[in-house]
Amino acid sequence: MPIVVDIDVMLAKRKMSVGGLAERVGISPANLAVLKNGRAKAVRFTTLAALCEVLECQPGDLLRWEPDDPYDGRATLGEVHPLAHD
Repeated sequence: MPIVVDIDVMLAKRKMSVGGLAERVGISPANLAVLKNGRAKAVRFTTLAALCEVLECQPGDLLRWEPDDPYDGRATLGEVHPLAHD
């Protein structure tokens, strides 16, 4: 996925646990784990704002974009691998 979540980095910098962050932000540890592990499909701006407030950071400290690797061997539905032949 091209959006990478770096909550782990900020947790380490702030010496904070996932449970502690979840409690302070007001979300469940399970939902924070989904976000932290890159499995979330979306994040509310209110949640992002709360994460930034608690972690004293900017949204860009938590989220970054990386292009997909077209040569990783995992073509998705509707895509043809660039090295595939008929």
